[in-house]
Amino acid sequence: MDTLSLRCVVPSLPCLALALLTSCSSINPLGHDSKGPLPRPPRPLPHADTKFAWGISTASYQYEDPAVKPGDKEYFSTDWDIMVSKGGAPKKGDALSSWTHFEKDLDALKKTGVTHYRFSLEWARIEPRMGEFNEGALDRYVAMARRLKAAGIEPVVCLWHFTFPDWLYDQKNPKASNWLHPKARERWLVYLDKVLPRLAPYTNYFAPQNEPNGQITTAYLVGQWPPAMTLALGTYWKAIDASTGMFRDAAARIKKVKPTAKVVSVEALPWWERSPLDPGGLFYNTMIHGNIDHLDRVWDVCDIIGINYYYSQVASPTSFISEAWRRGHNYTMMGWRIDPAGLYKEIRRVGDRYGKPMMITENGIATPNDSKRVWYMKNHLAAIGRAIRDGYDVRGYFSWSLADNYEWHYGYKAKFGLATMDSQTCDRILKPSAYKFRDTIRSTKTSGDVGKLQPSDGFKKMPLKP
Repeated sequence: MDTLSLRCVVPSLPCLALALLTSCSSINPLGHDSKGPLPRPPRPLPHADTKFAWGISTASYQYEDPAVKPGDKEYFSTDWDIMVSKGGAPKKGDALSSWTHFEKDLDALKKTGVTHYRFSLEWARIEPRMGEFNEGALDRYVAMARRLKAAGIEPVVCLWHFTFPDWLYDQKNPKASNWLHPKARERWLVYLDKVLPRLAPYTNYFAPQNEPNGQITTAYLVGQWPPAMTLALGTYWKAIDASTGMFRDAAARIKKVKPTAKVVSVEALPWWERSPLDPGGLFYNTMIHGNIDHLDRVWDVCDIIGINYYYSQVASPTSFISEAWRRGHNYTMMGWRIDPAGLYKEIRRVGDRYGKPMMITENGIATPNDSKRVWYMKNHLAAIGRAIRDGYDVRGYFSWSLADNYEWHYGYKAKFGLATMDSQTCDRILKPSAYKFRDTIRSTKTSGDVGKLQPSDGFKKMPLKP
C-alpha cells in the first residue's frame, strides 16, 4: 500500500508558522529536482493487441499469520514487530491467515478471474536468524507460485515489501539498521541466491522491492516507520543509495538466473500539486524527491515501471495537517483525495521521463461503501484508457487489494479489500466490486480494449458516503 505522504509532521501552530516561513525559501535541503535521465530514452508506443495484465496485489506481512510462537523453531520476527511491541503501531495478530490458508486466497483469485497475482516473500520467515534458513518456508512460497501457475494465474513475486528481519534492526543505533545495517547488502545477496533459482521456473515477473521510496521517506523524513527517524536528511540519502544498490543487485541476479524474466519496479507515485502556501517549493520539491530519487537510480535496469497510485495531494503544510479530518464524496476514509485525472498525469510524467512500459501495480480505495469502490475503479481504469489512447504504453492494472487487511499504522480500520474474511472459516467473501472487476476482466483482454474505456459517470454522481 502507498505510504508516500507527510502525515502529522507539523503538530502545532508554532511549527506550522515555521513551516510556512521556511517554505518561502527556494532552498531545498534535498537539493533541486533533477530533470531525469538524459538523454531520455524513446518512449515505447502501446500495441492494441498486447494482452493486458489484470491483477491483484498483496503483501506477506499484511496477509500472513505468524503460524508459530516465540520459542518454536520456525519463529521469526521483523523490524515492524519490534515497533508494534513498543506501541508504535497497531497489533497485527493473524492478519488474514494467508500462510496457513493460502487456498482461500487462491479460490478468491479464481473467482475474480485475474490473470496475475502479486505477492511478497517474507525475508524474516525464510531467514529467521542470520545465516539460518527455513527450507520449509521457502518450499511453501515455491508451492504458492506453482499453484498459481497451475490455475492459470501468473505469479508476480515481490522480494521485499517493507519489512526487514529483526536481526537487521539495531535498536540502539537506528542509523545502522535495515538498509544501513553493515550486513544488509551481504545478506541480501545470499537471500537472492537462495530464493531466485527456486522460484524462477514458475515466475516470469519479479519485483525486487515494493515502494522503497515511500518506505524510506516515511522512515527517515516522517519518522513514522522503522527506524523512525525524523528529517534525517543525510541518512535518507544513504538509505536511498543502499536501497538502489540492493535493487540493482536483485535485477542483475534475476537476469542471470532467468534472462527472460521481467524486472518490475514498484514505486509510490502520487500526483503532487503546488500550493500558494509553498511559494519557494519546499514541500512540493520534497515530495517530488520522494517520487523520483529511487526510480532515477534504477529505471535503466527495469523492464517495466510499476506505478502505485492512490491519490493526488496539494504539497503544503495545511494539506498534510488536514488530511486526517477530510471526509466527503471526493475523499477516502483516510482523507486521501480521489483524483483519477492525477493517475493520467502521473502516467504521462513517468512515461515521458523514463521511456519504459508501465503497469499500475497498486490502485485502490479505503471505503466501507462498495459502490464508491466500483466508481473509483471504473474511473481510474478510464484514466488508464485515456493514457493508452494518447500513446502511453500501460500493460497492466493491479487492484489493492484482495481482502480487507492489516494496513500498517492504520491497523484494520482502512477497508481496501475486494472481499472480507469470515473470521470463523477464513473464507474470503467477495464484495460486489470483485464481481464488477471480474466482468471488466472478461470483456477487456488487450491494451486496445482498455484504451476504449470511458468514465462511467460524472464526478458529482459518485456515491456520497465515505
